[in-house]
Amino acid sequence: MRMIITGKYPNLRLRRNRKTDWSRRLVRENTLSANDLILPIFLVEGINKKQSIKSMPEVYRYSIDRLAEIVDKAVSNKIPMVALFPYTNSKLKNNNGTESLNENNLVCRAIKFIKKKYKNNIGIMCDVALDPYTSHGHDGLLYKGNILNDKTVEILIKQSLLQAEMGCDVISPSDMMDGRIGEIRKNLEKHNFKDVQILSYAVKYASSFYGPFRNAVGSQNLLKGDKKTYQMDYSNNLEAIREVALDIKEGADMVMVKPGMPYLDIIKTVKDNFKIPVLAYQVSGEYSLIYNGIKKNLIDKRTILEVLIGFKRAGANAVITYFANEVARDLK
Repeated sequence: MRMIITGKYPNLRLRRNRKTDWSRRLVRENTLSANDLILPIFLVEGINKKQSIKSMPEVYRYSIDRLAEIVDKAVSNKIPMVALFPYTNSKLKNNNGTESLNENNLVCRAIKFIKKKYKNNIGIMCDVALDPYTSHGHDGLLYKGNILNDKTVEILIKQSLLQAEMGCDVISPSDMMDGRIGEIRKNLEKHNFKDVQILSYAVKYASSFYGPFRNAVGSQNLLKGDKKTYQMDYSNNLEAIREVALDIKEGADMVMVKPGMPYLDIIKTVKDNFKIPVLAYQVSGEYSLIYNGIKKNLIDKRTILEVLIGFKRAGANAVITYFANEVARDLK
């Protein structure tokens, strides 16, 4: 006699779509490719330098003559863009960050080198802020303990125009001064840099995840106080909508959420509310945590891919990550 089993299973079993690799790939909702990655590069003065960074293992500072070593890999891996950050000699730093306006500074020379060697085979993104250049480590001008918003914007405009003149493709103000996007856009238009894109760090939180980066650009031990009067309070999410709305109105082509992993909800909120390219920055603290976890065998190397897919799932169009070359190579 045949026994009839009357289980309470549904007619639709979701595991059917997961049973094979080809089926999982077929129904996959989010994917990652080299097109989704941006590679940050640190610059240093000198000749024949590839300088290790204690706070960021396997990330280096490059002198201009060795820049091709890492850019070659990015081009070969079909990464769309690199982001340049200078380690400025302390002798060149002052209260006003005037080295940011030197047409022969590290960033300007790096832009010209990359454009000459690679033409438009890879994009160049340049940070617009004063913290790599100031003796006090802040992103703006400091007077009696206060950051001067409007005076800082005047310098940021000049910095942006200089970078555009050198050949920078994407101007990226990370300073969080009010009104700077509109003023930069207006002046780019005025000086016939109409095609230069602006990627606004519209949502940049006053985070503890930036420590290794500040060490990498040499501002960590210089910083006086904190940046909470201009970077966002990490308790807030509705404020992010206001910041993005203002920057879009002022002329931003793309917006950034920084840091990345602790702020996936913010990425999703921004993407759901504004149909604009949204980028995420997997910052130095995130990189170091993941790297050290892998090296100590606490987590699997596949964690890198899992986290980057998380950014895509939240709505990010692209991610700035120190793992970019490694991931792009593995995705091949």
